[in-house]
Amino acid sequence: MARESKQLCLMFAADDENDYVLLNCAARRAQLPAPVRWVKDGTELLQYLHREGRYSDADSYPKPALILRDLNMPRKDGREALQEIRNDPGLRSLPIVILTTSKAAEDIRLTYEAGANSFITKPAEFQRLVEIVEVLKRYWFEMVSLPEN
Repeated sequence: MARESKQLCLMFAADDENDYVLLNCAARRAQLPAPVRWVKDGTELLQYLHREGRYSDADSYPKPALILRDLNMPRKDGREALQEIRNDPGLRSLPIVILTTSKAAEDIRLTYEAGANSFITKPAEFQRLVEIVEVLKRYWFEMVSLPEN
């Protein structure tokens, strides 16, 4: 049975708005039970997670059930933000999946060492992205139990 997700969201951190549009369409097609929220870089992600500035309203900016991160972004890239999240006792339990164009063994190794839960290479085909979101939905939104914060 799916857990209640009205106060949760899927957080997507990537600097490309087209990637957000595609992911949002894939989430709707996969019937993801939570809204997709988008931030453009690691700095904005940390502001969201810490409820700073425009993200101070918890009702408008719900807690992520899952964070999908790109690696290469302006201001604070995915690796830096991942390390900051894992070093913060209030955030370290958030599941983080890297979703990036990279297939480099070094990127995969470094992100797992930094505490990523999974590493997925972005597919070229939209239907494949829908399939990935369906798997993420089944696993992160229906199967696992996450800690309450």
